[in-house]
Amino acid sequence: MSQPDPDPELSNDTHRASSKSIQAVAVYERGKGVVAVLSARGLWRWDEAWADWWPTLTQTWQGYFGNVFASQIEQLLAKTQTAIAHWQIFVALILVYASLRFVEAYGLWNDKTWAYWFSVIGYGIFIPLELYYLFTRPFDWLKLAVFVFNVVIVWVVYRNMRRKGLI
Repeated sequence: MSQPDPDPELSNDTHRASSKSIQAVAVYERGKGVVAVLSARGLWRWDEAWADWWPTLTQTWQGYFGNVFASQIEQLLAKTQTAIAHWQIFVALILVYASLRFVEAYGLWNDKTWAYWFSVIGYGIFIPLELYYLFTRPFDWLKLAVFVFNVVIVWVVYRNMRRKGLI
């Protein structure tokens, strides 16, 4: 006869939902996975007509939003044109990335210990790189927002790990 777990809150085998803040991170991860899958689908369906579509998209964007994120759109266009030559490799990499996001979202939503570690290490590893880009490249509000958002996610996951007694 096995002994009951002394603290079911800390058990990895229980099927309880995670905290609301961790569920928010899981929803964000799921969203990133969906965007990645949609990007892979778009790249998969890429044809010559899209090359004509990008300038129209850029003009439409500028008509509605002016130069907001104009440099990011130009970078996206340049990267997309490069990706056309090797689209099969990019689709495979994007789908692997999406799979990782979905697995992480599942683990966080279901309060799995491994998902906490996966998340805090996965986000934390990029923080020094993001700091480097913030200080060595021209200032960009999007880079700052990504940095701040990733720090918040690491803090939320770390805080929940401490509450669970994982660290």
